[in-house]
Amino acid sequence: MADICSLAAITEDDELLLLSTIRKAEDVSMPKFSLEDLTDEQCLNLFRFSKDDLYIVCQALNIPMKITCSNGTVCTGLEGFCILLRRLSYPCRLEDLRPLFGRSAAELSYIFNEVLDYVHNVHGHLLENLNRPWLSIQNLEQFAASIQRRDGPLHNCWGFIDGTVRPICRPQKQQKLVFNGHKRVHSLKFQSIVTPNGIVAHLFGPMEGRRHDAALFRESSVEMQMRRHMTTRQGNTFVVYGDPAYPLTPHIITPYRNGVLSANQMLFNKKMSAVRICVEWNFGKVLSLFAFLDYKKNQKLYLQPVGKYYKVATLLTNCHTCLYGSETSSFFGLDPPSLVSYLNE
Repeated sequence: MADICSLAAITEDDELLLLSTIRKAEDVSMPKFSLEDLTDEQCLNLFRFSKDDLYIVCQALNIPMKITCSNGTVCTGLEGFCILLRRLSYPCRLEDLRPLFGRSAAELSYIFNEVLDYVHNVHGHLLENLNRPWLSIQNLEQFAASIQRRDGPLHNCWGFIDGTVRPICRPQKQQKLVFNGHKRVHSLKFQSIVTPNGIVAHLFGPMEGRRHDAALFRESSVEMQMRRHMTTRQGNTFVVYGDPAYPLTPHIITPYRNGVLSANQMLFNKKMSAVRICVEWNFGKVLSLFAFLDYKKNQKLYLQPVGKYYKVATLLTNCHTCLYGSETSSFFGLDPPSLVSYLNE
């Protein structure tokens, strides 16, 4: 009995020693974040942009020089932008970011959400409005020509439309609303239109995971924008190509879906399917750059702005494409717009 008591005492002493060590470690002030101490390779791994490009993107997004959070936490715009990128780039905990930024988990959370809201509120329209300078009729003609060069049979196709299912953590309530029966996951859905230069021209969502792609298309009202901005003065229309889930309209072309297809119809479907794959590449790039979005256990619908995460990550992916290109832009041989022209109002 004495041995057991002594063992318990040793265990308690060890626990007290461990707790006191942790408290002392927390009391020691951690070094503040300095981007200049990092190499280009480290910046690419941590933030997905090189060191010089971090300054360029931060300035192009008009992130304020000083950011003040609702709880009074203050940081520079560059540090806040780096916190946003680092948090989205990999599914790590806020505690894991403390050694890099020298801030508590609470401070990191406030700063992350503050910069996330800023980018979404100030630049979110870039993913909603098709009336953009880089989507001029002249550029649409170039997009269509690049698709034809890859053996696409359509002469007026300027992009590709598709929906994506983003799994989320199973919510505690209203689970049926977000359950996708096809993928068998609780999820949110987004709809993207991708151009041959690798840019997501339009993003709609989030919507409940149970909704059909055709419902997203109807709710997005994107065809109204295409009717207004993707029609020439002579009445010629430019179209986007989608899978069989979408309706056939003057601005949406879909594959032939008859029970018996002719040889030409099958050839059309095959050729358009070969070029439409680029929209899947774009979905993959967003998740490759910002893997935090692909960790569904931390995509908690009623606790986090899950939809905002994906929209901001898509916007940042477009910025990345403007600077570094993408698989899609290489495939079609088109350079993406410059960062300034893409972000230009």
